Amino acid sequence: MDAGSTPRLVPKAMLKRDKVRDADLLLLPERVVRLNASGAAILRLCDGTRTVRELVDRLEEEFGATGLIDEVLTFLDDAHDQGWVVSG
Repeated sequence: MDAGSTPRLVPKAMLKRDKVRDADLLLLPERVVRLNASGAAILRLCDGTRTVRELVDRLEEEFGATGLIDEVLTFLDDAHDQGWVVSG
């Protein structure tokens, strides 16, 4: 995956906010992944319409941070390897 890729969740995946546990969850067939805040923020933006660069720009603005491209790419590469996202 690179800065021009357009990641999206795989069709079988769904993000959900569990208010009882105060946690963000990624629901997959036969698997539930508890996400940290940054992982959930990244995956929420993965709808196939934004490039990774656009995701990073939005996250940097939202969190008041800079230089997130490497961390986001690493996360998305791992998410892709886990079968959570695909790239367009």
